Amino acid sequence: MNFSFITKQNKPKRDKEHQLQCACVRWFRFQYPQHGTMLFAVPNGGRRDPKTGARLKEEGVVAGVADLVLLVPNTKHHALLIELKTPNGRQSQSQRAWQATAEEHGYKYVVCRDAEQFVNQVQQYLND
Repeated sequence: MNFSFITKQNKPKRDKEHQLQCACVRWFRFQYPQHGTMLFAVPNGGRRDPKTGARLKEEGVVAGVADLVLLVPNTKHHALLIELKTPNGRQSQSQRAWQATAEEHGYKYVVCRDAEQFVNQVQQYLND
């Protein structure tokens, strides 16, 4: 599959992750309309002023939560949790800790570095 349309060159890392996430969500909603809204983003990232950050923390924002949640159980897991990273991107300490906790509770957690990995992981998960 050719996913070269997803990310443009010479974009900041954050823009590349944004473009990757948008492309993955578009693909998923087209491929799996029956589950379309069961894949959703967790808007934990981004820069915020201290007041907004404090409000969000009070509302339940948790550092390290995966970028996307596919809230469809399969035969092995309750849900698929997807962290999207650029090819050189790394998980933060809070992301690794949250991953470990989620996996202990029976969730499938994956890190995808491109759209092809995302497609493969989602297809494999939904076919289990």
